[in-house]
Amino acid sequence: MGKEKTLRQGRLATAIVIAVLIIDQIIKIAVKTNMSIGQEIRITNWFYILFVENNGMAFGMEIISKLFLSLFRIVAIFFFVWYLIKIINKGFPTGYIVTIAFVIAGAAGNLIDCIFYGQIFSESTFGPNGVAHFTPFGEGYAPVLYGKVVDMFYFPLWTWPDWLPWIGGNIFFSPIFNFADSCITCGIIVLMLFYSRYVNMGLKYSEEQTDETETDN
Repeated sequence: MGKEKTLRQGRLATAIVIAVLIIDQIIKIAVKTNMSIGQEIRITNWFYILFVENNGMAFGMEIISKLFLSLFRIVAIFFFVWYLIKIINKGFPTGYIVTIAFVIAGAAGNLIDCIFYGQIFSESTFGPNGVAHFTPFGEGYAPVLYGKVVDMFYFPLWTWPDWLPWIGGNIFFSPIFNFADSCITCGIIVLMLFYSRYVNMGLKYSEEQTDETETDN
């Protein structure tokens, strides 16, 4: 029964990662090859498809250098995959496995942009001639690890009244993000709300396994 659960959780985690990557890349490629920078499609009064690109972290934040961020993503993804394998073998709850899988998938989705988009796309710019197109590999707009992340979801839910200090006149939720960002954020929120106690358990178990391996060697 334990082995069956492990196999089932492993297949589920793999399916989640693959599904998220496919959906994320379909959306990004569709936006990248059909819209110019700053172009928007109004879905409702509070939901727009607005094409922007960024060099930084989730929701367009730019805190550290592009190369450092890309390398950090690679290291983080490898760590979380290793961690996921450990907790699956340990029999952790399926819900916790799912949240970690969503975080991995989201991070990997944005890493794909950084690694490949600069190699396979021309640069997106403003205006009617700013739509990108596919190029022969290596002839794109940026080196490996320097590709820009494609963002498109914009939810200007409401504007704060002008009389409010500091926030008056500002949009309540202004970040523009993508499907991968959503998976990371939702995974972390669910983890914090329902599975926070398993984080320390998983890290402790991983450390014990590492110590045992070093002792055996």
